[in-house]
Amino acid sequence: MLLTRIITATVLATLIALAVFLLPLEYFSLLIALITLMAAWEWTNLVSISSLYKRILFLVALVIPMLGLHFWTQILELIATLTNWPDVRDYSGILEWFVIAPVIFWVIVMVLIRNAPTNLLNLQLKISYKALIGWFILLSAWMFLTRLRAFYGPEMTMFFLLLIWGADVGAYFTGRKWGTTKLAPEISPGKTVAGVRGAMVLGFLLAVAFIGYYSFRDGFVWTRIFDFVLLSLITVMISVYGDLFISVVKRQGGLKDSGNTLPGHGGVLDRIDSIIAAIPLFYAGIILIGLDS
Repeated sequence: MLLTRIITATVLATLIALAVFLLPLEYFSLLIALITLMAAWEWTNLVSISSLYKRILFLVALVIPMLGLHFWTQILELIATLTNWPDVRDYSGILEWFVIAPVIFWVIVMVLIRNAPTNLLNLQLKISYKALIGWFILLSAWMFLTRLRAFYGPEMTMFFLLLIWGADVGAYFTGRKWGTTKLAPEISPGKTVAGVRGAMVLGFLLAVAFIGYYSFRDGFVWTRIFDFVLLSLITVMISVYGDLFISVVKRQGGLKDSGNTLPGHGGVLDRIDSIIAAIPLFYAGIILIGLDS
């Protein structure tokens, strides 16, 4: 099982790394959209949307805003031309403000899982509300991962992915070796406090290595270095609770995995749950720090 997991993870990481560095932005955005839609299909199963029509409608509800966000600049240009309102072009940067909502959502999720895991597990929401939550977090993840690649380059995008993957590896092996105290036993008995510490340590080392290289290249600004390392650690922490949140949804749906697409890892959603939670906060932090790749 472990060997299968390692082989699958290695193949996926290699393909994603090639996509990050080699694909033009339009194709990278399309690839992430396809992965997001695969996760969306699994989400409909988790929240008990059984109707094929409603499942397809859920995917369409994601595709339409994806297209709108992708062609946002062209849409504003068209509006400016048709309405003779040139100032509308100034609204191109308004999309950056959209990051606030998912950051707040994931912070609330972290607090709830930390302080009231049983209440969260027993929370009964309508299927429509669960569908809306899935739509919101998946669209946000696609949007800000794509924008990270567009505005901060492949290096920063690759660092973010390595940060999440590295934290996952650190948590897995540290938890197996020293994990005794459970992090949230009601939700995921496999998650341990030692595992989180291992994730944080590895995240710290990756952040120091990354920002150290760019600081050496561009000149050391200690405040920026501290901010970036702190952002990386907070990102790792949020990623852990993203994983736990999907575990909550799976438990409520009576499922162990979101699917069986990836050998050793379950479904696509099982593989990207940490990324979904972490990318809005990481992107917001990069904006605040003002760090270019």
